[in-house]
Amino acid sequence: MHGLLPALKRGFKRWIGWRRLGIAASVFIIAFAITTLVRTLKGIDTGVILTALTEIPRGNIGLAAICVFFAFCTLTFYDFFALRTIGKKHVPYRIAALSSFTSYSIGHNIGATVFTGGAIRFRIYSDYGLNAIDVAKICFLSGLTFWLGNIFVLSIGMAVHPDAASSMDQLPSSINRLIALGGLASIGAYLVWLCMGEKRRELGQKGWKVVLPSAPLTLVQILIGVVDLGFCATAMYLLIPATPPIDFLSLAVVFILATLLGFASHAPGSIGVFDAAMLVALPEFGREQLLATLLVFRLLYFVIPFGLAISIMGTRELWMNVVEPWQERRRLAEACAQANLPKQVAAMERERSLRQASKR
Repeated sequence: MHGLLPALKRGFKRWIGWRRLGIAASVFIIAFAITTLVRTLKGIDTGVILTALTEIPRGNIGLAAICVFFAFCTLTFYDFFALRTIGKKHVPYRIAALSSFTSYSIGHNIGATVFTGGAIRFRIYSDYGLNAIDVAKICFLSGLTFWLGNIFVLSIGMAVHPDAASSMDQLPSSINRLIALGGLASIGAYLVWLCMGEKRRELGQKGWKVVLPSAPLTLVQILIGVVDLGFCATAMYLLIPATPPIDFLSLAVVFILATLLGFASHAPGSIGVFDAAMLVALPEFGREQLLATLLVFRLLYFVIPFGLAISIMGTRELWMNVVEPWQERRRLAEACAQANLPKQVAAMERERSLRQASKR
């Protein structure tokens, strides 16, 4: 028995591994979501969807767009907080905001956010002397902010409205409430653990070591995640049909669960996964009306930020690799011309003196 567990562990690492298991889980989630989405969309009338799009109040769309804007503003503090935590205080907020916005918008729309977002962060932060290990620490701490905020909000929502999650996870309300209380207890235990000294907060070894934020700073970290989720859930709440009525907290539970499923799938833009989860969890709404809501939300939260992020990164690369080198070459040429100017003047003076002497 003592030799069985190590043998199973070695066999798992050799034949399966966490990477293959993660890929298999992603493929399963995407396949299941697409199957569910296709089954749910049977009989959908596209004309009704277009009509539902026109019925969404323009004022609500405008307010939802403002909420999405503030959500991305809050998102910029993910990287800024992580940079200050690892001691990289020379990186200004504007660079943290650029990195956070572009890495999240592009990475989440392309898929495999860990790799694509990490590559974009490294491209930006390497100009400020950060290496791959520093970027890995930033990704880890940003992810920690995301998960702490999600667990906190989801746990409160499921504790108050456990039925909201039942339509998605198919678990009894009592079990969902227990899960919620367990989530809140785990956050409380994590905060207590952080209070037990700085040594406890150290993860990794040597160059890979990262010191977790203290308990008070972790509360700030949780607040950043909560505010981000709050703005996103409010945007969805503003776009959702007015009838039948649904309270904000119940919608927030469904929205966060759908977001987490989409995140776990690594599908580009959570396409299919997020939408299927929302349609399954909110059967009380008409499918056409809910699809219209999801289309508008996807446009505001995914498509427009993605286009902006691509434009910003493209402009930055053009400026750094084309415009700045051209300006530098021009400055060097002007400097060389100014350096050679005294020699040219001296030569002209000598030639003029010789001409005058020959005339005499």
